[in-house]
Amino acid sequence: MAGVYWYAGNWSTEEPKIIGPMDHAFWLGSVIFDGGRSFGGVAPDLDLHCARAVQSARNMLMKPTKTPAEIEELCREGISRMGPQAELYIRPMFFIRRGLGAARPDPDSTDFILAIYDAPLPEYKGFSACLAPQRRPAPDQAPTDAKAACLYPNGSRASAFAHAKGFEAAVVCDPIGHVAEFAHANLMFAKDGKVITPAENGTFLAGITRHRVITLLREAGVTVEERAVKPEELETADEIFSTGNYGKVLPCSNWQGRAMQPGPMCQKSRTLYFDWAEAKWRILPKVAA
Repeated sequence: MAGVYWYAGNWSTEEPKIIGPMDHAFWLGSVIFDGGRSFGGVAPDLDLHCARAVQSARNMLMKPTKTPAEIEELCREGISRMGPQAELYIRPMFFIRRGLGAARPDPDSTDFILAIYDAPLPEYKGFSACLAPQRRPAPDQAPTDAKAACLYPNGSRASAFAHAKGFEAAVVCDPIGHVAEFAHANLMFAKDGKVITPAENGTFLAGITRHRVITLLREAGVTVEERAVKPEELETADEIFSTGNYGKVLPCSNWQGRAMQPGPMCQKSRTLYFDWAEAKWRILPKVAA
């Protein structure tokens, strides 16, 4: 795929080959990343994504080598290099080179790389989903306060479980059996005119897009409840939809075999989000049609 990559002061259109089998990140997973988006020269909440990357690095015992402002400046340059009409994924990453002894990461060996590459936004169409047996870990079981790469394999296992059952996405629970999120996005559902989403409890990454959608809905007069959610509540939901950086807002059209139509709350959330993004986060001039 087409992309631009910044590493050690240089931009490249080829992926830098930067780690080997003895690097801490390679064999012990000391990697964090964040995921911003740009589409048509709009990059919503870019500052928050850069700030979260730095905080994730600190929470993973790293010593960040870039500030949020420096990362944002690099992101803006990379977006401009890809052009005003590109639909992009923006991925700043910190990683550890060396260990102190066999396993403990050496903060002074923290390194940084930025990848910005073509990733078209998914179409606004429904996806099917089911409940998977995998769970999100408790905060004392994994670095759940960071967007750490080591958290994602279990979500991939949940997704594989769903695909084996004939579904496109998975929902996972927290350690005590409440709904946490989709395997790779946050979850919301609508019931009787309200939007409900699992409350932040430290077991899943409550995302930047999730928070933005909640804020926009409340400003528009919609009641949004953040609370514990039991899996059986999804069986009677009027709508189920995802919020996340990759697809922003997408509807679930089939929950464990029950056909569902994309509904008004999902559409309202999506419209509010993209209208806000265009109004607040245009960083490149709009190209005339």
